[in-house]
Amino acid sequence: MSTASIELGGADARRPMALLRLYHGQTRFDFVRRRRWWFAASALVIIAGLASLSTRGLNYSIEFVGGTSWQVAAPGVTVAQAQKALVPLGFGGATITMLGSGSKQSLDVEAKLAKNSAGVSTTEAAKVAATLAALTHKPASSVSVENVGPTWGSDITHKAVEALIVFLIVISAYISIFFEWKMAVAAIVAVAHDILVTVGIYSLLAFLVTPDTVVAFLTVLGYSLYDTIVVFDRVRDNSRGLGATGKLSYTDVVNLSMNQTLARSINTSLVAILPILAVLVLGAEILGAVTLEYFGLALLIGLTSGAYSSIFIASPLLAMEKEHEERYRRIRERLESRGNATLLISPAAVAAGALSTAEPTSSLKRRRSSGAAPAKPATLRPGATRRSSAAVGNGEAPEENGAAGSRATAGSPGSTDGEQMAPGPRATGAPSGGAAARPPAGAPRAGTPARRPPPRARKKGKRR
Repeated sequence: MSTASIELGGADARRPMALLRLYHGQTRFDFVRRRRWWFAASALVIIAGLASLSTRGLNYSIEFVGGTSWQVAAPGVTVAQAQKALVPLGFGGATITMLGSGSKQSLDVEAKLAKNSAGVSTTEAAKVAATLAALTHKPASSVSVENVGPTWGSDITHKAVEALIVFLIVISAYISIFFEWKMAVAAIVAVAHDILVTVGIYSLLAFLVTPDTVVAFLTVLGYSLYDTIVVFDRVRDNSRGLGATGKLSYTDVVNLSMNQTLARSINTSLVAILPILAVLVLGAEILGAVTLEYFGLALLIGLTSGAYSSIFIASPLLAMEKEHEERYRRIRERLESRGNATLLISPAAVAAGALSTAEPTSSLKRRRSSGAAPAKPATLRPGATRRSSAAVGNGEAPEENGAAGSRATAGSPGSTDGEQMAPGPRATGAPSGGAAARPPAGAPRAGTPARRPPPRARKKGKRR
């Protein structure tokens, strides 16, 4: 199996930097035929995440499991100081978070409800409040205590699952109607990939799962499908245009489409990820907005996974499905028989007409020059007659009156009897047998000299 590539320039042309080639449409990445590498990387992350889910599970916040939370203004207090003060009370494993910064800094302590536990008693809650008040030099009444039940988080989870199911059904119907069902299958598999990767990373790194995380997670699914639909739309257009010529297999059509949309996908992902990084760095780390951290972290993981799946999962999977169709299977077999099973072509080369079906000018010139030149009218001899212009235009030789014409026909190289007659005297009269042929109208009579053109008129002027 041979691999051909088409790119503007030439073999000796200097290739620009990879980034410039990307934005000038000169990339020829073979995404589909390297799908085993992409699938293996995704499978490794998913398997590790599932193993972590089965052993550790997710780190749910207090809204999902229930518990008690304490919050108090604590400028100048650190997390280590708060944790050291709570260890003697048996709350060393509580979640301690510093909110805000400077004079507006506050301390938030969350004690989750353990399994088969009745929760924090009123006495224990009062002891924790008193300890935090002493640590921050505040009165005990300034410490707010809140009990959270697990029913609120379970309701959010139930609604999120329902929304996810409806989302997948509607998206599958939409893609099947406006594209095709094989594209719908590839898109849904990419969405499932994003779900498993995001959940697995949260379990592996023990990130806290909050209601903000669920909202961000549902937002990411829409973005992942949006990028996938953009790639599929380009694949559909190229399969109807370039794919209909039979010069490209469906795998090469998908590769071309992905190279055409690669710069756009990268730009879109970077534009979406850079503000999220700003939220995580400025909002969460510098300003201490923990809620933004939970929301931005889920968006960052989901957007990265969605950009990856739309390029390396959905499109190669679609190519695998379409290559089993009879039409594209025949195209692939025909190209393999010609030795052109793989054709990597850059978008710039396609825009320049590398796959144009029009016949090149050189071949047209060769074809025109190989044909016979149009016959010119023969010069009449005395005693010969001119045939009609239609016969001369068809390439037929003009016939002469008398025996000379018959001798010329018989003595030509194309005569049927194969004999060549000896040349004889030219006949000026009618042939020996049959009636004399009447010359066409307007033809000069035999033996009449051709008329000369009239003399050119002289210009009148004064003689010097």
